[in-house]
Amino acid sequence: MELKYCLPCKVVVCGDSISAGVCFDEKENKYIKLKDNFVGLLQSSLNCVVTNISRFGNTVTTALPKLNRNMDKEKPDIVLIELGGNDCDYKWEQVAENPQGEHNPITDIEVFESSLVNLVDGLRSKDIEPVMMTLPPIDADKYFQWISKSNADTGSKILEWLGSVTRIYWWHEKYNAAVLKVVENSRSSCIDVRSAFLNTPDFRRLICKDGIHPNQEGQRLISDTIYKYLHTNYPVLLKPATV
Repeated sequence: MELKYCLPCKVVVCGDSISAGVCFDEKENKYIKLKDNFVGLLQSSLNCVVTNISRFGNTVTTALPKLNRNMDKEKPDIVLIELGGNDCDYKWEQVAENPQGEHNPITDIEVFESSLVNLVDGLRSKDIEPVMMTLPPIDADKYFQWISKSNADTGSKILEWLGSVTRIYWWHEKYNAAVLKVVENSRSSCIDVRSAFLNTPDFRRLICKDGIHPNQEGQRLISDTIYKYLHTNYPVLLKPATV
C-alpha cells in the first residue's frame, strides 16, 4: 500500500456482522452488538478517521450499493473488506425440507470471486486502496447444531444432503481461498485473521454458540492481528505509543 494521502487518513470498513461486532449472548439468548468489537478496540490506536458501514447479513452484492454511496460521502483513502461468511451460506430450512434436491449457496463462488475483483478494480480506479481480510474459521460442529436447531430430525435431513458435517468447514474454506486468490492476483494488501485463529491452541473457544461469530475474545484477537499488521507494515497509520 503506497501512502499518497495526508494523515489522518479516512478508512471505511465494509463487512458483515463480524465487522459490525455482532455476537450471540448465551445469557440473554440473543444476538447483541459488542461495544468492544475489533473496530472499536482499534479506534483509539489508529491515526485514521474510521467509518464502519458493516451490517448483519451482508454479502458481497448487498454491501456494494451502500459502499458506493459512502465512497461519495466519505471519500475514503482505504476500504477494509471483510465479506464471504454469508455468501457461502445456504438456506438451511429449504435444505431440510428437500434433502435430495439441488441447493445453491447465497452467492455462487464464481460470482463471489468476480464481484471481489470488480470491487478491488473499482476502488483503485478512484485511488482508494483496498485491504482484504480473510474469513475467521467456522466451528462446523457448533454451526451444524445451530442450523439444525439441535433437532435430531432436522439434523438428519440436513446431514443427508451434506454427507458430512466437515463439508461445512471446507466449503467455507473455499470462499476464503477465493479471497486469497483475488488478493494474490490483484496484489492487494491482506490481513490474515484466519491464520491468527487457527494458530491458537483451540480456535473454537473464540467462536460463539452459533459456530460463526467471534466472541469477545475472538474480536480482540482480530483487533490484535490488525494492529500487529499495521505496526509491521504501515506504522504511520497508528498513533504514537504513549508512555
